Amino acid sequence: MKRIDSRAAHELRDISITRDYIPHAEGSCLIETGDTRIIITASVEDRVPPWLEGRGKGWVTAEYGMLPRATQNRNRRPVNSSQQNGRAMEIQRLIGRSLRAVSDLKALGERTVTVDCDVISADGGTRVASITGAAVALYDASRMLVNDGLTERSFMRELVAAVSIGVKDSDVLTDLCYVEDSSADVDMNIVMTESGGLIEIQGTAEGATFDRETLNEMIDSAESALHSIFAKQKAVLGID
Repeated sequence: MKRIDSRAAHELRDISITRDYIPHAEGSCLIETGDTRIIITASVEDRVPPWLEGRGKGWVTAEYGMLPRATQNRNRRPVNSSQQNGRAMEIQRLIGRSLRAVSDLKALGERTVTVDCDVISADGGTRVASITGAAVALYDASRMLVNDGLTERSFMRELVAAVSIGVKDSDVLTDLCYVEDSSADVDMNIVMTESGGLIEIQGTAEGATFDRETLNEMIDSAESALHSIFAKQKAVLGID
C-alpha cells in the first residue's frame, strides 16, 4: 500500500540522535524520528527510594510528558503530578521498565538515575522513540560514572530500543506516524534488547482482530527494524 510519506511498508522514518543536547545533565540527547522530536536527559542523584536504602543497589526510573503544543491542539500543562494523565503515567512506567531490564542496579550502587523524556513535537511513536533515545542518554550517564571513578564498571549491560508496528488493510507497517497510527486496524509496540530479548509487546486490535500468522509477521518486522535502530544507537555512541 502507498503510505502517507511514500515509505515502503517496512521502512523506518529517518532517525537522528544528537548527544549531549543538555549541557548540565549526566546524559542527554535529542531524538528525532520523522516529525516526532523528544529531548531526553538522564540525571544521577546520590540517593535511592526509602525502600532501597541500605540494600547496596540503585534505581532507574523515568518521567514522560508533552509540551502544550507538541500536538495539533494545545494540551493543558499539568501543574503537579496529581494532574498527570493516565497515558503519560503508563508510558513513563514502560520506559522505566525497559531501562531497568538492561541495568545492573548493584553496579549502579545506591544512586537513582531519573530519565526525563519531554516531547516537543509529536507525530506518532513517542513512547518507542523515548525508549530508544533514553538508552543513549542512560549509556552516557553510566559512562560518566565510570570515567569519574564513581562506579567500577558500567551499570548498563546492553542497549535497548523500541519500535511501533501496525496493520492497515491487511498490510503490516513499520514505524507508524500519527495518521497511520490513528487509523490502524492493529497497533503494536515492541521493546527489545540488543541481544534479542523481548521486554514488552503491547498489541491491540483497534478495528479488526489479527491471527497468529500476522502476529509473527509483526514481530519479525519489528526485529528487523530494531537491528537498524541498534546500529544507529551504536554509531552515535561510538561503540562497536
